Amino acid sequence: MTVNGLLEGGDFKALSLVEGEREISGVYIGDLLSWVMGKAKSGDAWITIMSNVNILAVAALTDCACIILSEGVTLTEEITRTAKAKGINVLTFSGSSYDAAVSLEKLL
Repeated sequence: MTVNGLLEGGDFKALSLVEGEREISGVYIGDLLSWVMGKAKSGDAWITIMSNVNILAVAALTDCACIILSEGVTLTEEITRTAKAKGINVLTFSGSSYDAAVSLEKLL
């Protein structure tokens, strides 16, 4: 499944989409950034409620396919611009992190 594929279902919405054809190979859920740095894998869709600029650094370090902000969390315009400049896909999902993971599991 690609990041673009997630957007076709309608539950996920793009905030920053620069590599839509990026393949998603797994899912990681976590909000403690240092923990995510050590546990997330390259190609993961990372689900979090964190929305500060540090999530971009963690996503770049772990080579996540995308960040999914659950609970309807969004980014500021400045962080969205930074995500696009750094080539990081960021999506939003209105439901809980659990619901986002269930939706991903159905699609993967």
